[in-house]
Amino acid sequence: MNASSTLLPAVVRPAVEERAWLSSDHCASPVLELLGGLGWAIVDTPEANVHCTSPDGRVYVGWLPEDTTAWKRGIVWQVQVHPSDAEPWIQEFGPDTPSEGVAGFLAALIAALPRTSQ
Repeated sequence: MNASSTLLPAVVRPAVEERAWLSSDHCASPVLELLGGLGWAIVDTPEANVHCTSPDGRVYVGWLPEDTTAWKRGIVWQVQVHPSDAEPWIQEFGPDTPSEGVAGFLAALIAALPRTSQ
């Protein structure tokens, strides 16, 4: 099957200056600012891990840079979703995933949630 070039999406290449977020400094700020701005409960531990819960308690986000169990599995971020009408699911992100990417994932997830979950 051959696709006409007119049917293919246009390639958009941002300027190099606009790609700085692709090499994150591995701080949790983009995610924590997003969730804090939405009124999520945010708790940090003495070990420097951070746990966030949506206002309705159905979504958990963990920033786990000092969690030995997470290290062994190669993750830094864990997102747990407990829908009221479906099976719970988990998405995890490793240390090479920029926090801005995790924030983008969460922003899309939150936009798709019913208003009570935000």
